[in-house]
Amino acid sequence: MDPFGGEMSWPSAIFLVAVVIVAAFLVAIVIVGLFDTRKEKHSAARAEDLRQLAHRFEQLADNTLDAQKRVAADLAELRARTASIEQILLSVE
Repeated sequence: MDPFGGEMSWPSAIFLVAVVIVAAFLVAIVIVGLFDTRKEKHSAARAEDLRQLAHRFEQLADNTLDAQKRVAADLAELRARTASIEQILLSVE
């Protein structure tokens, strides 16, 4: 029996089942599309975070290299001063 009070024929029942199946398929496609979109957004955000992390690491590496060069220059200057002080001390003796 059909919801409108009449008797339902086989073609009508098959058509109704087909409509329900197509509707369920369309809903499933929409849900899958939403999940894919969300996954892509998450992936893009993660990639951006990784790019920022790599950029910060490069800056840190540059800063560390600059600091090492300054320390090496200061150490060379201290060695030169120490050598000149040693020569002064040896000449005083």
